[in-house]
Formats: sequence, C-alpha cells, structure tokens
Amino acid sequence: MKRTIENPVIKDKVTFVKTAGETGSEVTELNITLQPGGGNELHYHLTYSETFTALEGELGIRLAKGESKILKPGESLFVEKGEHHGFFNPGDEEITFRVELKPGHSGFEQSLYILYGLAADGLTDEKSMPKNLTHLSVIAKLSEMRAPGLFFKLMQPLIWLKGRQASKNGVQDELIMKYCK
Repeated sequence: MKRTIENPVIKDKVTFVKTAGETGSEVTELNITLQPGGGNELHYHLTYSETFTALEGELGIRLAKGESKILKPGESLFVEKGEHHGFFNPGDEEITFRVELKPGHSGFEQSLYILYGLAADGLTDEKSMPKNLTHLSVIAKLSEMRAPGLFFKLMQPLIWLKGRQASKNGVQDELIMKYCK
C-alpha cells in the first residue's frame, strides 16, 4: 500500500509512519498535511485514543462545549477515547501534524484509504463526504468513529445497519480490495 495518500477534493495528505500491522496493533502513527481552512467536524472514537502533535505551523483542536486549543510546533494534546474532538488549520498556510492512535487501528487506516479513494473517483461531495450512504456506513464501521448531536444519534442505527449489510453483501470487501492495496 502507498505510504502517502492525498485527497484531491480537500487537498489533505496523510503519510502512514507506522501502521497497526507493523506495530502489532500497538500504535497507528500518521503525519497529516492540512490546507488553510481544512479540518474535520467534532467526532469521537469508540476504542482508541489520539495524541495530536503540531509539527509545522499551528494546529487547532476543537473540544466539547465549544472549547478550542491551538498547538504550536512541538506541542501535543492527548484525546481519550470517547472524548469529542476535531482538528483544523487556523492559519493561512499549509500545516503538518502527527496523530498517534493507541492502540493502533487497521480499520481506521482502511477508512482513510477508502475515503481518499472515493474522493479521487468523484464519489464524495465538496467537503469529501461520501455521496453514497453505504460507503459512509462502511467508513464509520471500519473507523469506529461517531459524531455527536441529535441528528447523528438518530441516524446512527441506520448507518450501522447499512454497515452490517455492506459487510454481509461484500461491498465492504470490494471497497477494501479496490482502495486498500
């Protein structure tokens, strides 16, 4: 598999420094390059924590209750599993930061390959969200990622049902075979 992948829609780059497979599931380590204005929405993970470290430029981290922190190069922030968070580029220039997932998570790694592959194939919207609910469900299932809020709480049973169906009918395996080579 490629060590560096790029999302052509939002221009983010992810470099896999250490994968779960390489570390016996001890850690997944990524370097992410984020464009000005880039980032993701509040979310949380069910089974792994994340440590964010700013490498080049300042990294913004959104936390629950509207709180934000700005990390300068060399500074880190630990986010426990289940804790709401999101990251963003607060400046006018490209930034690079490191993310460590503990324990390592191959499903999260696969979800990035699939998401970036779908974006390259024109199957995401302008924010790089999959247009197909089944594709979104596979990514959510593999990554064990959830979004807070009433809308997502109401949608979650449907997303997990679609994810289970995608696993049973082979769609998940097709996406893995196509994008996780």
